[in-house]
Amino acid sequence: MIRLCRANEIDTIYAIINDSSTVYKGVIPADRWKEPYMPMEELQAEIKHSVVFWGYELGGELVGVMGIQNVGDVTLIRHAYIRTDMRNSGIGGKLLAFLRGQADRPILIGTWKDAVWAVRFYEKNGFRTVSPAEKDRLLKQYWSIPQRQVETSVVLAEVEQTIEGQCV
Repeated sequence: MIRLCRANEIDTIYAIINDSSTVYKGVIPADRWKEPYMPMEELQAEIKHSVVFWGYELGGELVGVMGIQNVGDVTLIRHAYIRTDMRNSGIGGKLLAFLRGQADRPILIGTWKDAVWAVRFYEKNGFRTVSPAEKDRLLKQYWSIPQRQVETSVVLAEVEQTIEGQCV
């Protein structure tokens, strides 16, 4: 079942993110990896900055989370993580489809360029990687991330969506 995550589940959200993100270790640039991957203070800051987490509950337990954030004229999909032992079971696709239904504006997704499995997942679900120049513009406009992360990321957009009058 997909449901809105509750405030008292922040420890569970934190645990899911940091369990699932271990797949990045040794894949993303070493200067971007840290342990824990998302410290509690960073998670709290993301929530404070309007990232709303939805979760996939199975057997009364959250096993996956995905955030959604409206920024200006777009919706960002943020922090999509499925517990390691539940990967490849369709949960990510269900969460993404649900959040797409919640959005009333174009959707953008940022992820690590070298996380090829994540890029493939989003492509399989109707998104495409934008050009490097467009990626740089979008990351600087809609995300608050360091330049090094801009350099090592990609942005995916729904096929044929328009942002600020431009087809991306």
